[in-house]
Amino acid sequence: MSTFIDLLRHGETASKFRYCGSTNHPLTPFGWTQMWQAIENHPTQWQQIVTSPLARCADFARVIGLRYTIPVAYDEHIQEIHFGDWEDRSSTELMQTDADALVSFWQNPLNHPPPNGEHLLNFEARVLSAWYAIQQQFDGKKVLLVTHSGVIRIIIRHILQLSLERMLELEIKHASIMQIQIDSDQSSQAILISGLKSQSEHCSS
Repeated sequence: MSTFIDLLRHGETASKFRYCGSTNHPLTPFGWTQMWQAIENHPTQWQQIVTSPLARCADFARVIGLRYTIPVAYDEHIQEIHFGDWEDRSSTELMQTDADALVSFWQNPLNHPPPNGEHLLNFEARVLSAWYAIQQQFDGKKVLLVTHSGVIRIIIRHILQLSLERMLELEIKHASIMQIQIDSDQSSQAILISGLKSQSEHCSS
């Protein structure tokens, strides 16, 4: 028996073009519309919803859980990476105050995390820990995971064995959805992707 996990990124928030990791911005009205459009052909299939507790994910997960009588679990391990002192600031602002650190981060995020931010390897470890736990807990079920672009990148990197550089080139669009099929014996994982393309982008939300 296979497990199916749909990865859904949240829709648009008011924090566009800002480093919004742990900052708790809600969806805009257009962001809500994006989310509804993304799932219009899916909701009755899911047996479980797992969501980041941040409002831009959890608010929507809660509503569809109630509407379609699907249980909802909140998992802080699938929150976005924390950008430390750069939270809720734009690259334009940071170029005025922290240009050297920002350029170093763009060039080598593994060795130059944001000041007081979460290290990329620690972020990857917590995301993959949650990913395996979700597979184990909901084995054989159809699950919706409502989360963030950084989390989705980590999961795709793990499944496809991408380099860090290749992972950072992935653009995960707002409200994009992709399905992961996992065989019960873990021998293979298939990924069906909608809304994923390659683009140089370092800011997650």
